[in-house]
Amino acid sequence: MVATTTVTEVMAELAALEDPKIRAVNEKHGDDHGVNLGKLRAIAKRLKTQQEPARELWRTGDSAARLLALLICRPKAFERDELDAMLREARTPKVHDWLVGYVVKKSPHAEELRTAWFADPDPVVASAGWALTTERVAKRPDGLDLDRLLDIIEAGMKDAPDRLQWAMNHCLAQIGIEHPGLRARALGIGERLEVLKDYPTSPAAHPRSRPSGSTRW
Repeated sequence: MVATTTVTEVMAELAALEDPKIRAVNEKHGDDHGVNLGKLRAIAKRLKTQQEPARELWRTGDSAARLLALLICRPKAFERDELDAMLREARTPKVHDWLVGYVVKKSPHAEELRTAWFADPDPVVASAGWALTTERVAKRPDGLDLDRLLDIIEAGMKDAPDRLQWAMNHCLAQIGIEHPGLRARALGIGERLEVLKDYPTSPAAHPRSRPSGSTRW
């Protein structure tokens, strides 16, 4: 275990990397840190995996420290309730996304959390459930009721809050991309609701990976 003074030194290092220009850009997207993520990853590479310091960094509440914590932690070392509490504490989009993408997805509690978060009344928490569901749609769809997911998306995506709508958008796109039998319905939902018109497609994505006739996926 690294001494508290070492964590204090890391916090000072993060503070020294604060760049007002980076913060200004991040704040436009709801994030509240000004640290270059490449430099943050370099610190993580130097520190290597350290679970207890990761917990200490998370407890500071500082977004840059929390992002670093998510890079040096052991995802499988967190208990289910600990991950649930961390998600509810994650105030900013980047921390939320890294927590789900880098930690929860690798946790043995991922499926239990997916089902709990999916049904949560808090739309930001629910968006994490949808993100984990999208992962399953793409990689492990067995056991998922994809038609029911499309029903939920069709009924609720149009009026969902932004973060939840984005997560539902992503799930809809993955259903259309990964499951040809549902592609026409998924595309039809997207066109009727008109919420996917700005959905980004990776420049590296091959046209065959998108639903037929779609310019959005």
